[in-house]
Amino acid sequence: MKEIFNGIFRSEKKLYTKSLVPSVRVYGEKLVNLAGTEYREWDPRRSKLAAAILNGLKNVPIKSGSLILYLGISAGTTASHISDIIGKDGLIYGIEISERMMRELMPVAEKRSNIVPILSDARKPEEYFWIEKVDLIYVDVADPQEMEIFIRNAEKFLKSGGFGMIAIKSQSIDVTKSPEVVYKQETTKLKRAGFTILEQIELSPYQGGHAFVLVEKC
Repeated sequence: MKEIFNGIFRSEKKLYTKSLVPSVRVYGEKLVNLAGTEYREWDPRRSKLAAAILNGLKNVPIKSGSLILYLGISAGTTASHISDIIGKDGLIYGIEISERMMRELMPVAEKRSNIVPILSDARKPEEYFWIEKVDLIYVDVADPQEMEIFIRNAEKFLKSGGFGMIAIKSQSIDVTKSPEVVYKQETTKLKRAGFTILEQIELSPYQGGHAFVLVEKC
């Protein structure tokens, strides 16, 4: 088991995070005990961040104590692993518009004090104006205006020098264009808004028609 990023471990072709809440599974993942430490296997077919890492992502700017705004937190699969990484000194503000997904997220957040579930619309950041400035915004929303949503939230909540991690779902943005055309179109929006594109990773074979983009706020 080798630590490849802060709090992220790899053994052969599998990724793991240290369990913040030992003996508790979030989505049926495998638990592994080594030398008295419990690790949770991180499934790249259930998490775009895990898929990006296995496909060669070189930087993961998440560490113990990080403050994260997660747009489209859903049932908390990826967020639970980020929760493991940031530990008790970090915090995830999780925005989710679906009441059904929020009901699935609540049991996860009840066991993890570093996840704050917020039932709200990521297109309307004024509805959660009270949250503090964050180190990173993670975006996974199925919306044609995904980049505009990220940019709007970044203007309000992202620290200078902060980062964005965005899962681009080409089919949610424009089904008439090839994924490659959509990726170029969306990253151009980010550049025009003043963000530096640090990395862009395609997520196949784990998640077809998706790309993962890491950006920095100048």
